[in-house]
Amino acid sequence: MTVPDRARGVIALLAENCTSCMICARECPDWCIHIESSTEQPDRDAAGRSRARARPVLERFAIDYGQCMYCGICVDACPFDALHWSPAHDYPGVDPAGSAAVVELVAERDVLAELVAQVPPPGN
Repeated sequence: MTVPDRARGVIALLAENCTSCMICARECPDWCIHIESSTEQPDRDAAGRSRARARPVLERFAIDYGQCMYCGICVDACPFDALHWSPAHDYPGVDPAGSAAVVELVAERDVLAELVAQVPPPGN
């Protein structure tokens, strides 16, 4: 079976664009997105001044595919284009060996980042 190019598969994360604003997690009707972040303080000079702002650092971004209903609200709500639809259908929860073993359905940041490579460019 051939899957159309722009078919919804799983959600991919472009971590460089994520500002930990939490909009995706708040808009998710299933509450399946889990984000943890910290704030990186800028370096200060000898007088204690800094021209730079404190910036958020993404520590954890995970999606629980056992709860996700693939509605796409998180992708649409992200103002920084950090979330995308990936055409991949092989995601956590699919055991390649076909065994009946319990398989983790929570995709962490590293797995979501690998899926970005499969996202087709806009306009295709």
